[in-house]
Amino acid sequence: MCGRYTITVTMDELMLHYLTGDAAIAHYEPRYNVAPMQMIPAVIHDGKHNRLGELRWGLVPSWAKDDRIGSKMINARAETLLEKASFRKLVGSRRCIVPADGFYEWKPLSGAKQPMRIMLKDEGVFSLAGLYDIWVGPDGNRLGTCTIITTESNSLMMDIHDRMPVILPQGAEAYWLDRGNQDVSGLMKLLQPYDARLMRAYPVSAEVGKVRNDYKELIREA
Repeated sequence: MCGRYTITVTMDELMLHYLTGDAAIAHYEPRYNVAPMQMIPAVIHDGKHNRLGELRWGLVPSWAKDDRIGSKMINARAETLLEKASFRKLVGSRRCIVPADGFYEWKPLSGAKQPMRIMLKDEGVFSLAGLYDIWVGPDGNRLGTCTIITTESNSLMMDIHDRMPVILPQGAEAYWLDRGNQDVSGLMKLLQPYDARLMRAYPVSAEVGKVRNDYKELIREA
């Protein structure tokens, strides 16, 4: 699964990467320990342009009775996306990208677990494939939420965890976001493990396990 990640770059870097001149995030700042049910930066396509805004991490289907279901839907397995009522219609119509520059996973050790930060070797921003939906509460307020798609682990991740988030190749980002793209078969082919040769992993402090912790020292190599 993917339950924690980092996005430590500047807003200007995000806007440049996703070719957007507009960002609907009032108070953006680097995040060193993003956790489920928090508001997170996300990119969608409005039919003409990419838009950078915020969604709550933990998908709430539009038909859900209340928004508490979101805590159970932070991830969606690529292998079963088209079988799940919560996700299958979104694949063709409501895809998003969650920008990140690292994610955390806990490596099993004898009698303990070592938190690891996984990132690209070039330390750049990468795009996690996601789906989003809009839920309208009883009070009429709209809530945008998302889930991060996961797939089987690549050779780097196998010793750490049996799942990893889907990282889109940069050349496929526009194809994934394109709102007019209804090629579900082609979209599903993107949901593969990322090239392990382009990634690295290193141990970090156990303090990352505490949701309230969100500071730069968390990403230092332990």
